[in-house]
Amino acid sequence: MKRFLLWDYPRAVWQYDLMVGLILAFIFLTPRDVFKDQPRASNVVMLPAESGTNVYWIEPELLTATAETARPEQASEILKRRKFKFGSLVRLEPIFDSEDEIKGYMAYTKP
Repeated sequence: MKRFLLWDYPRAVWQYDLMVGLILAFIFLTPRDVFKDQPRASNVVMLPAESGTNVYWIEPELLTATAETARPEQASEILKRRKFKFGSLVRLEPIFDSEDEIKGYMAYTKP
């Protein structure tokens, strides 16, 4: 048992292969609920806004692969796919942090 806990076996012996197999079985066969793994937050969120407009927060990874001129159309398409009800996209503003990295986009729409 001591050799097993201290991983004292050389490579290419059956005991080493058994330990690696047990580790892989633990990784792939353990249910997610054991670790209380939570789903990731939504990439698009509707924010409170003044009456007459709607504001949405869009995560940057959804739009960074798109050319800057095509981002408003892509943002509008993302909002439509997420089943948000809006009339038209008025503007799309990138939000920067203190190091000038894009943290997200604010999409302003009319109902």
